[in-house]
Formats: sequence, structure tokens, C-alpha cells
Amino acid sequence: MKVVLATSNKGKVREIIDLLHDREVFPYTEVIEGFEIIEDGDTFKENALIKARVVYAALGDSDVIVIADDSGISVDALEGAPGIYSARYGGEGASDRDNLLKLVEALKEKRLNTSPAHYTAAIAIVSREGENCVHGWMHGDVISELRGENGFGYDPIFIPDGYKQTLGELPNDVKKGLSHRSKALELAKILIDQIKFLRSHAGSAVIR
Repeated sequence: MKVVLATSNKGKVREIIDLLHDREVFPYTEVIEGFEIIEDGDTFKENALIKARVVYAALGDSDVIVIADDSGISVDALEGAPGIYSARYGGEGASDRDNLLKLVEALKEKRLNTSPAHYTAAIAIVSREGENCVHGWMHGDVISELRGENGFGYDPIFIPDGYKQTLGELPNDVKKGLSHRSKALELAKILIDQIKFLRSHAGSAVIR
């Protein structure tokens, strides 16, 4: 049973494959040519489902399970921004660093060095059995200086609750236990295993 990721983001692909290491997982771009997906939902859940549905339809293979992640960071001092726009906060074609620097600048414009913030991850699962979406969260604070080069996205400015180091400074094994995406994927694993169980028992008869 193949699990296809509805993303070509290398950072997300690495993290998800690592977290689902005991399953056959690969990005959809290994099967078909990559294409633009219009994410016009109003929530992380809506955008995750949009991506998963579009890729599932494009693959044209009812045996695959498609999972899609939509995630981002919400900063209290910025009234929840960048939120669902985290990946394109710096504008069209913005890089991770562009987004990061814009958030730092937004904090400085408010003369703030720190603010409470949280990450959200929505993982959508689309298969012939139907659609589901699960969530994970990670709470902490953002700061206005970049620290550490481990990870990607906003990791160098986010300090998880209970820690003094940013995600960019923390080792991967610690980050894995804190990650909003890993929390959501743990729930997604349960749903994927349920689908596997249903398929393995489809059509089986009960002998009494």
C-alpha cells in the first residue's frame, strides 16, 4: 500500500518520510510531473484537503493513499499572522528565508523582541475509503533574532514552551517529540493503519 505525499517541499518531504519511516512513502512528483495547486481555503484543514484531493485525482490510482500537510505559524502580536499564508508570507515566489525575515521585520516594526506564537499542522488523508483530517500543535514564542541553522521555515526564531533554544538550535530527536507535524502524523498513522486493515479484510468471510 503506497502513501503518496501531496507536496514537493523538500523540507516537508524529508520530515514526513522520516516520521513514516516504516511505510512506503514518496512525493507525488516521483510519479507525475509537479503542478501548481491553488490553495484558496480559509483554514489549514481546508487547504490540506484541497491538496490531497487534487493530487489523488491527478494520480488516477484508487489504490494509493494521499496525504497532504498544510501548516504554519500564528503569532499573537501579529493577530495570528502569517497563519495559513506562512509559506507565502514574503510574497509570490518567496523563499523560506524571505518569509522568515519578513516576520522578524514585522516584530521589529512593533518594537517587540518576542511574542507568544504557535504552529499548526493539518494532515489530510484521501483514499477510496474517504477523507479525513487530523491536527497537531506546538506552542511557544517567536523572537526577533535568528538562532541556529537546523531545520527549515521559521525554526530559527521559534522557541518551544519549556525550552531556551530555538528549533534551529535543538537536535532533531528533541524536535521530533515536540513537532506539530509529528503529533498530527501520529494520528494520521492510526488512520492509515485502519485503511490497511480494512483493505486486508475486504471480502473476507466469517466462518461460524
